[in-house]
Amino acid sequence: MSKQPIEDYLSSHAFFHELDDRFLKILSNSSAVLEIKKGDILFHQGECADKFYLLRNGQVSVQVPALVGPTLEIQALSKDQILGWSWLIPPYRWHFQARAVEDSELLELDGRAILVHCEEDPKFGYELLKRFAGLMSERLDAARQKMMDQWDPPGFA
Repeated sequence: MSKQPIEDYLSSHAFFHELDDRFLKILSNSSAVLEIKKGDILFHQGECADKFYLLRNGQVSVQVPALVGPTLEIQALSKDQILGWSWLIPPYRWHFQARAVEDSELLELDGRAILVHCEEDPKFGYELLKRFAGLMSERLDAARQKMMDQWDPPGFA
């Protein structure tokens, strides 16, 4: 896939809506297509986070690995959803893990390269931070709700 279709795709994506063309070009130039197979782990909790992903096709499960017992699925993400915010916030470690539920195609965006541009152009950094702050809130709310649903001790309201 050439860079122009990626840039077009990003410009039409709701997450990047109304982002300046020069910022879209930075994102496009920092991206690559990635294909993963059902069952593949995209990243593990605690590993170095230096990328984020845009799911083009397929499904990926955002999970919290358990110390004992099964992994807890927080959310199942599908087409056009963003995956990963840990690349943006020190100490740059994944807070969750991600596993492909089915064969999937993603855009992999180079967080390190994008952070360099954010430092060089604070307006770009602020625009991304605003977008990712909403995503962080959504994921943390989903994690809290899922854990409360699973915990559910007697008498807890």
